[in-house]
Amino acid sequence: MYLKTKKGRLIELPTDAEDAEINAGIKADSDTLELDDNAFAHARLASDVLMQLFDPEIVAEILGSPKGRPPIQNPKKLTSVRFDSDILDSFKATGKGWQTRMNDALREWLNDHPELSSV
Repeated sequence: MYLKTKKGRLIELPTDAEDAEINAGIKADSDTLELDDNAFAHARLASDVLMQLFDPEIVAEILGSPKGRPPIQNPKKLTSVRFDSDILDSFKATGKGWQTRMNDALREWLNDHPELSSV
């Protein structure tokens, strides 16, 4: 039996007999521990535990830098808006960054009409 990943890779799953053999090996190994629901309920984040044991600089070194973009104060929001084709085509024709330029144009319009701005 195979499991297909989102990227299309096929992973061969163990047969019932192979799975039983793997589980028997886990139970026979005194160094392994299968966690139950109670253990997971009491689990804590490594960052929380490490902060109790080490200085923040050492914890940062151990955990490494956070992944992804840093949080920003005023994040963009995804929305769906309908524009006339000619307006959208005009902004897209300006090349990469057209959405930022459209955002800037709308901001400029709001600055020119402060009575409509709620911010």
